[in-house]
Amino acid sequence: MQNITSMRMFAVICLISTCLLSACATTLKERSNLKRIYDKSAQYHAPDRNPVIVIPGILGSRLVDNETGMTVWGAFRKDFADPGSDEGAQLIALPLSSDLAHDNNHHIETSVRSDGVLESLQVDLAGIPISIQAYAGILNTLGAGGYRDEELGLNSIDYGTDHFTCFQFDYDWRQDIPSNAARLKIFIDQKRKDVQKNYREDYGIENAEVKFDIVAHSMGGILSRYFARYGATDLDAIPAGAVPWLGAKDVERLILVAPPNAGSLEAMDQLLNGFNTGRPVLPYYHQALIGSFPSVYQLLPRSRHKPLVWDGDTDKPVKDLLNPDLWQKMKWGLSGEDKKTDEILTSLMPGVESMTDRRKIARIYQKAALRRARLFQMAMDSPAQTPEGFEMFLVAGDNRETPSVASIDTSSGDFKILQYELGDETVTRASALLDERVGQTWEPKLVSPIGWSSTMFIPGKHRTITNGPIFEDNVLYWLLEEPRE
Repeated sequence: MQNITSMRMFAVICLISTCLLSACATTLKERSNLKRIYDKSAQYHAPDRNPVIVIPGILGSRLVDNETGMTVWGAFRKDFADPGSDEGAQLIALPLSSDLAHDNNHHIETSVRSDGVLESLQVDLAGIPISIQAYAGILNTLGAGGYRDEELGLNSIDYGTDHFTCFQFDYDWRQDIPSNAARLKIFIDQKRKDVQKNYREDYGIENAEVKFDIVAHSMGGILSRYFARYGATDLDAIPAGAVPWLGAKDVERLILVAPPNAGSLEAMDQLLNGFNTGRPVLPYYHQALIGSFPSVYQLLPRSRHKPLVWDGDTDKPVKDLLNPDLWQKMKWGLSGEDKKTDEILTSLMPGVESMTDRRKIARIYQKAALRRARLFQMAMDSPAQTPEGFEMFLVAGDNRETPSVASIDTSSGDFKILQYELGDETVTRASALLDERVGQTWEPKLVSPIGWSSTMFIPGKHRTITNGPIFEDNVLYWLLEEPRE
């Protein structure tokens, strides 16, 4: 039996290694052609070429505990935050508190910080370390276009010494999206100073006007679109029905890759059933841990698109998915009263003696997160014409069966996928477009509050859509050669 197990493990290792090596070989060959196409553009580093910011999606930034140096997310070897332990659960979850002061600006202070874009995921399989590529696809694409990253060294490309033109914005993806948008503003202001310093030294230009292009994946696209609309403004400070486009003053082109603009059923599934990576070597994250992440509530689908129905009956949609009374009645997520949820709440609130009090605090927290999610959806879905000098581009998958409608069992609260539409297995094509025809009367032309400058649909999965030559070629064209307004 031991030999059989070893043989199976060896086969898995060989399969993963072969896939990674073949992907790298194909990518290098295809990128060499792109490098020939964009060779002159890549070598052009004058001040009229915008620097680029790369923003990953949820799970796309490494998280580290400041106090111990332990990796909370991004490496799964000997020293990582195990969600099955009290210490690991406390690091992974955001602190649950009945103090609603955080509800005004939902960034919750912890000892955990983001520590770089996760260009690869480090796992340990049978004692053998393996690196699974994550965001290296986007960074390599920009490298082929001559964008020199300040952190990730791509050895196959000579970037020269002109100036830094590509920056990674890592962030704590558990936190409230608007609070991370406020941190993006701080990041942009700092990078502008760095670029201006470079222009002053290299070109003698004082206080150069600097705008950025952004390439953002998944939730990173939602974060950057919020920033473009409202800058660092918090949800509670947004005037009703007004879109001031504060962040658009800093950004010229925003390229959104697989963004869940209308939400994703995967967010609902994780809040109800936890997060399973699908890889046997990686841990499982219980829904009570995921329920402490305000960002995941903000990725929930829109009720008006009828993504949830009762007992498999599409004529009985869930009318208000963000109603906290519904979540408590169905005992979803943090409102659960099962043994495992109680164990995790005990781990997360060791100073609270009674389970009754712990459950009360968890429900107050959940209610606040759902309130923020409602405000967030309203802010993001308000129709608004994009201002002059600002453009939004979309890259979305459209050939994979993707969950679009789920059924809720009224007696048990169980969640089950009922219908699929085309997308990238995580985000439907319609969600990426924010297509308002979904769940409504169908019309022949797209109805969306987002004014897209251009759209591109690519066959591919949500997390690998950036790895192909179609993505690379078109994104480089948008960044380097397509005329600007």
